[in-house]
Amino acid sequence: MIDRCAMSYPDALKALASEIARLLPEAVLVTDYPMAEHTTMRVGGCADLAVLPESTKSLCEAARLCSLYRIPFAVLGRGSNLICADAGYRGVILSTERLKTITLKSETTIYAECGVTLNALADSALEAGLTGAEFLYGIPGSVGGGLTMNAGAYGGQMSDLVECCEFFDVARNLRVSVPVAGCRYGYRSSIFLSDRNLIALSCTIRLSRGDSGEIRDLMRSHLSSRREKQPLEYPSSGSFFKRCEGYFTAKLIDEAGLKGKTVGGAQISEKHAGFLINRGGATCADILTLEEQVRSELRRRYGVEIEREVELLG
Repeated sequence: MIDRCAMSYPDALKALASEIARLLPEAVLVTDYPMAEHTTMRVGGCADLAVLPESTKSLCEAARLCSLYRIPFAVLGRGSNLICADAGYRGVILSTERLKTITLKSETTIYAECGVTLNALADSALEAGLTGAEFLYGIPGSVGGGLTMNAGAYGGQMSDLVECCEFFDVARNLRVSVPVAGCRYGYRSSIFLSDRNLIALSCTIRLSRGDSGEIRDLMRSHLSSRREKQPLEYPSSGSFFKRCEGYFTAKLIDEAGLKGKTVGGAQISEKHAGFLINRGGATCADILTLEEQVRSELRRRYGVEIEREVELLG
């Protein structure tokens, strides 16, 4: 019997990759996975290994094996709310990009796997003549990320739509289905953020019948507003900071005169102060330095503490 506890990290990673290849032959394995190419901020080094399963069952098995071999892992969707350290990630990336099943379950409900893009989910609702998901259009994330972060815009959030959600509990090696209340949603928070042993696999959302023309017009309006107000021409992770209680963080950053502030290739957008952008050649270190300068200035000026919404890996 292999003593996994006594294995060095390189040996354990090699053994894990071999076991995944044996048990999940349909999965794609990539060594030295370039995180800058798979995150919207376009920064960061490589992950030691990436696994791209073709089913949620395989995703669960890959996560179980990582836990068994005591190898750190992170689940990656579109990489729109994540930055990776310049040194990369010593662990395994479990990518959901092949998990794109989406089906109309009933006249008003849609089932979607974690790798489905939020744009695709909004488009599916439009095709079915269902209203309620328009706010998702233009959010550059996946269903899994949306469920984890309780993604939202224009007054809506995922928790408004979710009827039930399925997740994998790595610690218990168990798939679980819960109603929306079991996800413990709050502002940009969920049970999946507070307990990293839980991986969002899929959800069923409930919508209402609507007029397809009105739904399409609202989606186009949201997208047009994004293009007008947000620096979509540059790599970014969307809104970089969470709202702080009682304040609009972007407004505070603007009033502090920090729009346009630059560290290396990273900049506080001149178009929208809530966005930290990569103007070209930015490193993760640039971004984190700029973040700390913004936090320090708002603390000094207003006595408020702001939090990063974007996750750091590595």
